[in-house]
Amino acid sequence: MYDGLLGLHSLFRWLIMFFLVICIARGFSEKNVSYSEDDKKWATRLLLSVYFIVLIGVYQYFFGPKGFAFFNSYSFNEIMRDNQMRFWAVEHISGMILATILITIGWGVHNKDISDEAKRKRQGILFFIAFLIILAVIPWPFRPGLESTPLFRGLSTGI
Repeated sequence: MYDGLLGLHSLFRWLIMFFLVICIARGFSEKNVSYSEDDKKWATRLLLSVYFIVLIGVYQYFFGPKGFAFFNSYSFNEIMRDNQMRFWAVEHISGMILATILITIGWGVHNKDISDEAKRKRQGILFFIAFLIILAVIPWPFRPGLESTPLFRGLSTGI
């Protein structure tokens, strides 16, 4: 079950990146364009996808072999000295929670009583910052200690 959830978690990161790129592009598109129902729909797709992947990720963090499991076996100092353990136990979950908060705030912008141009710009900025954070804390295979992490889990031998 863990491997299946891990594959789904990995797959959804690409969907979220796609939704983020669309939402960012819409946020920084032409000026004087009204905030439309389509803008809200794209932001809602993004938000629901993020919440779904966070649920899977929290399950993996607490019940999987990485993340919280490291705190049961190692001291905090040992975890912080090891690149791989620090990434899985602290960096990945912290960055993703922060990105989720920014995306949630960005989604809520449509309810604000501000101009449509300000809504689009504010949403674009919040989504862009979340995008940068997500890029920084995705387990890329070129990160030290994460070389065995495939770009597409479940589609390669690195499950």
